[in-house]
Amino acid sequence: MNTYFELHISINPKIEDEVSSICFERLNCEGVVLAEEKYKDLEMISTTEGTLKVFLTENSVKDIDEIKSVLKEEREFLKSQGLSDDDLGSWEISFEEKENEDWSKKWKENWDVTHISDNVVIVPSWLEYTPKRNEIVISLDPGHAFGTGTHQTTQLCVKAMEEYPGFKSVADIGTGSGILAIIAKKMGADYVYGCDNDPDVIDVAKENAQKNGVECKFEYNTADKVDDKFDFVCANILHNVLYEIMPDLKRLMNDNGKMVLSGILDEKKDVVLQAIEENNLKILKTNRQDQWVSFVVEGK
Repeated sequence: MNTYFELHISINPKIEDEVSSICFERLNCEGVVLAEEKYKDLEMISTTEGTLKVFLTENSVKDIDEIKSVLKEEREFLKSQGLSDDDLGSWEISFEEKENEDWSKKWKENWDVTHISDNVVIVPSWLEYTPKRNEIVISLDPGHAFGTGTHQTTQLCVKAMEEYPGFKSVADIGTGSGILAIIAKKMGADYVYGCDNDPDVIDVAKENAQKNGVECKFEYNTADKVDDKFDFVCANILHNVLYEIMPDLKRLMNDNGKMVLSGILDEKKDVVLQAIEENNLKILKTNRQDQWVSFVVEGK
């Protein structure tokens, strides 16, 4: 292939992971970069903020009308989940064909080893890394699926698990790439369960667990249909969804169980606080990172 195609989407950087997921799943893209973002650990070295660059190849959707239709449909869905036009950005697009200069290699240069906490490090699958003593290493391909560990909401969940250790069973509701489930297993949990309402991510989560040498149970499922109870529950989901499913999330906790609620923009936290109160849950800890907030809760 002598050329490849770049799709540029103007977005609010807060939702880069959500739009990236749409591009992987609906457009069959080969990779995404928020413009030319480069990271070293958690520090952004450079960026052209607000433009998602999407790499398309011969197997991707390249019909401009179809792309617009997909993005319109997904944008309306996100708005129905409580996100505003300001939350989303304009989603204006541009499209260009470029000479092939081994773009996949160039794209990989934007990724480095990322320490998402003092004890957990994400290593892109093509890099070599020697872990420090007692460091948990997760090997992932950032281009393979939504959920790379660099997002603040994921880091807030990891922080919660580190603050409340000793769990033997963990549920990761809305597991995506399975990263939180894999980390929980490597932290010492005996049984880890992950589910998602997107069937396409389950095989990816299973593959990631296998790549990292851990055994987790992943299912295409929703919280209301899970019968087990757990010592610790991770729910990294949109605020409106958290509100809707809070009774089911509470039911998943053991009597002395804990739960981290993440994926919450600070300006939307009142929705989740209302659900916490309505379901008679007690807030143990509130953590913040940039514009995101998480709550660790237990039953009263």
